[in-house]
Amino acid sequence: MSDIARLLAHHDVDLSWQRSFYEDLHERPELSGHEHETAEKIARKLEDFDCEVTTHIGGFGIVAVFRNGEGPTALFRADFDALPITEKTGVPFASTRVRPGPDGTRTGVMHACGHDMHTTALLGTCALLDAHRDAWSGTFIALFQPAEETGEGAAAMVADGLVTRIPHPDVCLGQHIMPGRAGEVQTKVGPQFAACDSIRITIPGRSAHGSMPHNAIDPTYIAAMVIIRLQGIVGRAVDPNDFAVISVGSLHSGTTNNIIPSSAELVLNCRFYSETTKRRVYAAIRRVVEAECVASGSEEAPTFEFFGHGELVDNSPEVFATVRPVFDEVFGRESVDAQRTTVSEDFANIPKAFGVPYMYWVVGCTPQDLWDRAVAENRVKEDVPVNHMNTFLPEYEPTVSATTRAATAGVLAYLGH
Repeated sequence: MSDIARLLAHHDVDLSWQRSFYEDLHERPELSGHEHETAEKIARKLEDFDCEVTTHIGGFGIVAVFRNGEGPTALFRADFDALPITEKTGVPFASTRVRPGPDGTRTGVMHACGHDMHTTALLGTCALLDAHRDAWSGTFIALFQPAEETGEGAAAMVADGLVTRIPHPDVCLGQHIMPGRAGEVQTKVGPQFAACDSIRITIPGRSAHGSMPHNAIDPTYIAAMVIIRLQGIVGRAVDPNDFAVISVGSLHSGTTNNIIPSSAELVLNCRFYSETTKRRVYAAIRRVVEAECVASGSEEAPTFEFFGHGELVDNSPEVFATVRPVFDEVFGRESVDAQRTTVSEDFANIPKAFGVPYMYWVVGCTPQDLWDRAVAENRVKEDVPVNHMNTFLPEYEPTVSATTRAATAGVLAYLGH
């Protein structure tokens, strides 16, 4: 057994506080950009450790720097914002909070993506590394990021001078809980989470009374034709061996029953693993929209606004080669190969800003009996709650143990003696 595996199997650090901390975060979630209570709780917990804490980086971002002599520097990131979702888990610590959502409408708020677990695990790693300084040397950076769900948090921290305000890391690490057998740690080289963008397209038309469609240029009709054609891009312009998604998230056109509106708005969400494919698809989207507008006689050109960008999470081979053998020792049969996922994350903005390699892995969080039964009966899609569902809730014990140990093992793969 390696020193890292021995430490994680036999440490004497009391981590029982993690449950109450996690349940408190879960019961009192905060939306992206409004995480002041959560940030205060994290900062207060960091006071238990010997570290230098910097708050309010890019909003509510927090960085804790643990210095322990000469050696490399490893950064581990966790996020802590929640989603505008009304919780339906039924647990005693379920969120009942209602807040104004992004559009101003009051909505339930829920940790439906697992960020409360990510934060609890990283604080557990802080406790372990602080108590066992004899096991490592160098600098450990714990970075707590707000506003991941809007794709703004990492970029905001970078824009607020992150790279000049903390020690320069040699490697960046992170993790995400996902559907899968609770406690299983899943890693891979290369693309793990897809790159994504949202695109707001405004289609110009000409308004007229509904009784006089010949006097109008109907943007709703143009939008409908565009939606049909967009799916043909993925089916006919993308190599079947590659991957692309174009989803129409919303269509807004008109406000009443008898007026053809002057414009329509489409909002798309697009995802890729390849920069080349992304460029080809975006050129095709522009071509289709512009052509449909011309075909219907639009007198103005459509406009395109890109937002909600998520970088491709593309795990570095050299980091995988360093971390995976440690995971294999620590987790044994529960260290497994990951599959790439089509969801997106803004984590990669942080190592990209520093120009360093990174690895981002997945930890299964589905109750083990539920997962095993669903797999055996081929009912995973029907029976297993996934991130962003109002019933999503990790199985606490195996998930908090695995995420805490994985974060610690990943850091010790670089800093451990």
